Amino acid sequence: MSASSSASLSAVSAASSSAPSTSPRTVVTGREIRLASRPVGAPTEENFELVTAPVPQLGEGEILVRNTWMSVDPYMRGRMDDAESYIPPFGLGAVLEGSAVGEVVASRSDAVPVGATVSHFAGWREYAVLDGAAVSVLDVSAVPAQAYLGPLGTTGLTAYAALTEVAPVRPGDTVFISGAAGAVGSVAGQIARKLGAARVIGSAGGPEKTAKLVNDFGYDTALDYRAGAIAAQLAEAAPDGIDVYVDHVGGDHLEAAIASAATGARFALVGAISGYNATGPVPGPHNLFQAYTKRLQLRGMLVSDHFGLFPEFIERAVGWLTEGSLHTEETVFEGIEQAPAAFLGVLSGVNTGKMLVRLT
Repeated sequence: MSASSSASLSAVSAASSSAPSTSPRTVVTGREIRLASRPVGAPTEENFELVTAPVPQLGEGEILVRNTWMSVDPYMRGRMDDAESYIPPFGLGAVLEGSAVGEVVASRSDAVPVGATVSHFAGWREYAVLDGAAVSVLDVSAVPAQAYLGPLGTTGLTAYAALTEVAPVRPGDTVFISGAAGAVGSVAGQIARKLGAARVIGSAGGPEKTAKLVNDFGYDTALDYRAGAIAAQLAEAAPDGIDVYVDHVGGDHLEAAIASAATGARFALVGAISGYNATGPVPGPHNLFQAYTKRLQLRGMLVSDHFGLFPEFIERAVGWLTEGSLHTEETVFEGIEQAPAAFLGVLSGVNTGKMLVRLT
């Protein structure tokens, strides 16, 4: 990662006396991460640039947020390419963006006071100026703020929507989840059990993660894809077939799930991280015709299509967290300058649970 300036945050006194709800504004610059170049294949830290940039003055209705936590997620890899997709690519030379939470340190919005904790989509920077309507004020009385980037954010909602709407779990089902030690998968296995699954199987890389699946995340069986062919392991773990599959990997995992699927099984196609760094076309499963003969339901999903579930999900998930029946973990990198390393880490699977960057 290149850096035009990696100096600490600088500040001078500059009060915003005209704001309806404000505090003395001392921030004039902050650090941010910009896209320096587009990767070919696997990205590296050279594709990112750390810059110290001016923080804009507040306009009417705007707030200044000091970001405290930001999320890095696999889908961001696709935004590094200049290609048409469901979400626009990152601009070359522009600051990146993504989910973050922070504290409002100055406000010209009647609806969002100074001191509020908010979530928004202007991560990858230490300070963000936002329209007050573009943030959500969070209740952090019972849960930590960063939970809204993990189990209470789109991460948790993805797991919940996948298992309630896209590939709904029915009592007695056998459920298979790939990438099961990651942000979504570590939550999804537990939600599947709460929804009535009789058996929950997960895949992960290495003995440490597979042990966590069983000991901490409530999986019945953990498959180590590094230890042998995933198709053979899944066939042995689910001799009567799987009823639900939540796919985060694609490739050999999707092929294995099709091979082990029971008739009428439901698949939620959430991600395909095995092909994110491919430089050419990624082949589909060789056994796709079995999806026809087994009458499988393979349904792609974008979490944004399921935002209407958020109130229902938050109510249930906060209860699970506060009663201790939903176990979550975080992998944390410290400082904005570590955001690229955290992102590269989530692509290579170094995280257990949610990958986060703490900015304070």
